[in-house]
Amino acid sequence: MTMNNIKVIECEKGGERLDVYLASNLSELTRNMAQKLLSAEKVTLSGKVLTKNHRTVEGEIYEVTFEEPESLDTLPQNLELHIVFEDADLIVVDKPKGMVVHPAPGHPDGTLVNALLYHCGDSLSGVGGAKRPGIVHRIDKDTSGLVIAAKNDKAHMSLTEQLQARTLTRQYEAIACGILKNDEGSIDAPIGRHPTDRKRQAVTDKNSRTAITHYEVIERFSLHSYVRCKLETGRTHQIRVHLAYIGYPILGDVVYGRKKAELGQTSQCLHAKNLKLLHPRTGVEMELTSDLPSYFEDILCKIKNIT
Repeated sequence: MTMNNIKVIECEKGGERLDVYLASNLSELTRNMAQKLLSAEKVTLSGKVLTKNHRTVEGEIYEVTFEEPESLDTLPQNLELHIVFEDADLIVVDKPKGMVVHPAPGHPDGTLVNALLYHCGDSLSGVGGAKRPGIVHRIDKDTSGLVIAAKNDKAHMSLTEQLQARTLTRQYEAIACGILKNDEGSIDAPIGRHPTDRKRQAVTDKNSRTAITHYEVIERFSLHSYVRCKLETGRTHQIRVHLAYIGYPILGDVVYGRKKAELGQTSQCLHAKNLKLLHPRTGVEMELTSDLPSYFEDILCKIKNIT
């Protein structure tokens, strides 16, 4: 059950659009968040519902109703976290292969969210809801690498807006089966739910969304390619689906690639290595990098020795 939290603000400057004024004068709001509250009829003046087109008048008193996040039934757990960056607004974690990001059927605990709740206490954004507090973006259970969580709602909305505007960039490294011919390229193919297998995604024209992946070859081996991928969009399983679509599935990906384990890999050899973003409070550009994990380094050694 959600509860409402009402904030009262007296207007000190007339002539502005209400969404702009609220975002400028309530620290927990971005303009996008203010517009959503206005669209949901959560801002009133003497009981009258206001819209974003309302022009402020000095002395007006606005009531802004926030919904408190749902009560959380996910328990904090003292799990090891590799923290790459942390301050009052966000935390960036280097997630190990095999850890689920948030609770889901079959994975009620032992997740990154459980660990974040223990480490951060109550200082996680409620925007993601009860099951995904603070989570700005996800990576698959068997993908290792960098994940961002927000510690307050304003930081969460800022980072989400950066994702939508494509100013928050994510680079991955992967080992693909086969030898890519071009040194670099782009895959522009829409992704949606697989027509017959609800657990998979696919390149399809039905109920799909635009998906764009840029890639470059780091190194070629006798049977594999070591590649860097940059996401322009962030669809579920995007890199895995796109590389399989062009005929170079990720090594170990038995869902989208070869069905048998290869070189001891039974899950995708994919690592979220680099993040670039603007700090949600200061606007300063940040770049964060994760070292390749040992499992990835071991596979690189193996494929180098294949003749």
